[in-house]
Amino acid sequence: MKKMTTYSRRTLVRSGVFGLLAVPFSGLLFAKGNAGPGEGFKKEGPLFHRYPSIDDDIVAEVVGASHFNFDRVKELVAHRPELARATWDWAFGDWETALGAASHVGRRDIANFLIEHGARPDIFTFAMFGRFEVVKSMIASSPGIESIAGPHGISLLSHVKAGLRTDYGIPLSDEQVESSNQLIAYLEELGTADRKEKDIPMTQEEKDRYTGDYRYGEGEKEGFSVKYNMRGNLSLGKLGKSGGALFQKSPNVFTYNGVPSVEVHFEVRENEVLSLTVHEPDLTLKAVKV
Repeated sequence: MKKMTTYSRRTLVRSGVFGLLAVPFSGLLFAKGNAGPGEGFKKEGPLFHRYPSIDDDIVAEVVGASHFNFDRVKELVAHRPELARATWDWAFGDWETALGAASHVGRRDIANFLIEHGARPDIFTFAMFGRFEVVKSMIASSPGIESIAGPHGISLLSHVKAGLRTDYGIPLSDEQVESSNQLIAYLEELGTADRKEKDIPMTQEEKDRYTGDYRYGEGEKEGFSVKYNMRGNLSLGKLGKSGGALFQKSPNVFTYNGVPSVEVHFEVRENEVLSLTVHEPDLTLKAVKV
């Protein structure tokens, strides 16, 4: 009589999971000879804490570089084409893809490269390319879609205008310019494609009082910095770094970069800013100005 082998539940679970991965992993790790587990593994240091997800630093870098650094984008994406679809949350749910970054700054060259490597174009990308008929048909299919903001709260119309850039060295054909201008005229006529955040005007002196560092803990990164961005607007970022734009919706109350569910309230006493409080749907966090 043939002897029956018994297995524990843990053994079965482990076998079921890793049995599915045995072929690809064995092909990658043990293709040469009878290498033992771990042999041929090239990464130095500990694995990323969310492995097998791609390291956050790499994802953030490719999305950031897609705004302006074509050489670095090519280096990263050529090595790992999946990064063409990278998506990053800059803060509070301000999501941006690598292609979205290239699109809102009008980098047609970077956008084309990312698409060639598997990035997924959307209405903002087609708008940046000035594809009048494509964008018009998308709006006809989904009325109101033109009013949805892109990354950082940037409007659809702004994407079209960004696509007319030529300062990075690639000229546009007459046909491309004509199509973009046709799309601009169409969107301006609709009147709903240039969404802007409410932003109560402030004097330079009023803005200055908000700038500085705010701490909510003693850790190296436990705080915020309020600075000016390249457009001269106030921005909120991680301690010591720049971040997303702040828009004043009422006295001392700001929205963050087009994120609808987050408000930043500043405590002001006798014209001096003492603290800020971030209000999220599931979190209220106070940081004291230092």
